[in-house]
Amino acid sequence: MRFMCDEMLARLARLLRAAGYDTLLAADGGRDTPMLQQIKAEGRVLVTRDRRLAERAGPSAVLLSQDKTADQAAALAARLPIDWEHAPFTRCVIDNAPLREADEDEVGRMPADARALGGPYRACPSCGRLYWPGSHVKRMARQLHDLARMRPQA
Repeated sequence: MRFMCDEMLARLARLLRAAGYDTLLAADGGRDTPMLQQIKAEGRVLVTRDRRLAERAGPSAVLLSQDKTADQAAALAARLPIDWEHAPFTRCVIDNAPLREADEDEVGRMPADARALGGPYRACPSCGRLYWPGSHVKRMARQLHDLARMRPQA
């Protein structure tokens, strides 16, 4: 599954990316018609809190009403077969690009504490952001694991 989240769901988009899903985030104040054309052309599921936008998108939209990211994630999983442990930490949470293995120079630019962790070390080919298995990744992995074990609720 490939997703597009509206700008009100930026945290959910990051969570979906952390789980390995190709997830675009609509630009702030972006126009609805180009977004609808893009989801149709690319076969994406629109995830939105905007009732009118969801109505215009029809069956390719999931309308969410929850405020908290964890509640949004649970509601999305209740509607679609989301595997929160699909391919964790394989996409950049900032720009959605697939990550690649970090090269020696990139690993050398990481903090010494990060280099001592033993990897895996990844890099975003688009924005250059570097990733390592530090405490933030461990917290996110635990969150993804908890979501994967949660019983879906409508």
